Amino acid sequence: MKHLYLAGKLVLTILSLSSATGCAQNDSFKVISFFTAKNDQAHISFVGEAHPWFKEQAAKHRFSYDSTSNWSNLNNDFLANYDLVIFLDTRPEAPEQRAALEKYMKNGGAWMGFHFAGFALTPSDFNQDWDWYHEEFLGAGQYRSNTWRPTSAVLRSEAPDHPALKNLPDTFKTSPSEWYRWENDLTKNPDIDILLSVDSSSFPLGTGPKQHEIWHSGYYPIVWTNTRYRMIYFNFGHNDIDYEGGTNKTLSATFHNPLQDQLVINALLWLGNRK
Repeated sequence: MKHLYLAGKLVLTILSLSSATGCAQNDSFKVISFFTAKNDQAHISFVGEAHPWFKEQAAKHRFSYDSTSNWSNLNNDFLANYDLVIFLDTRPEAPEQRAALEKYMKNGGAWMGFHFAGFALTPSDFNQDWDWYHEEFLGAGQYRSNTWRPTSAVLRSEAPDHPALKNLPDTFKTSPSEWYRWENDLTKNPDIDILLSVDSSSFPLGTGPKQHEIWHSGYYPIVWTNTRYRMIYFNFGHNDIDYEGGTNKTLSATFHNPLQDQLVINALLWLGNRK
């Protein structure tokens, strides 16, 4: 699989998984990422950045990384070949694909999701019509609002002993992202273990221009797990883009922030190596 970038635009040449790279015998676990890369230029930019980064980490940390935009691969037989599923930028829509993920997770599979993978809003093109995923698994329910423009945040550790936070400081600054607020209060869900939240030093978070797109106070979970499953969700994965200038040029990157990268690597190794 090759990912080419021409004049700042993403060209993805992918993906029949019949040609996906196989796992060498010394690879400790196998990762498959699902993506769409069609909804919002910022998400497309993130996906294009994510593929080479995950390939690089796979070589360093001895796991295999495959990717597919063919969501029909989200089935029982296909998932049986992988130890960890990643949703880079969206979720499945077909009932049989949703059922396959639920079965995979309930049978001990592992999952990692980024930003838009948690989005649902009724009415929209992504209605909240999947209770197991949004209410039970993620626990967040529907999207409520977001900050704007994409900007960095300072995150505070809520569970310093968790493996995903190994060797990370109590607070650190993220790469720029759009940040989501949710319908459900995750602090009241006994199954949810919040790992990182927005530190008060981040406020005001966002630049507007609309005032309701700027957070001035409050509690906002950013990274969490559901202790009933092997999973982690990251509320980042939306690069800054030149929307106003009309070029759609990428103005920021999610990866190659050393502390944020370490968080994702820790999570990969925690989920991938856990038996």
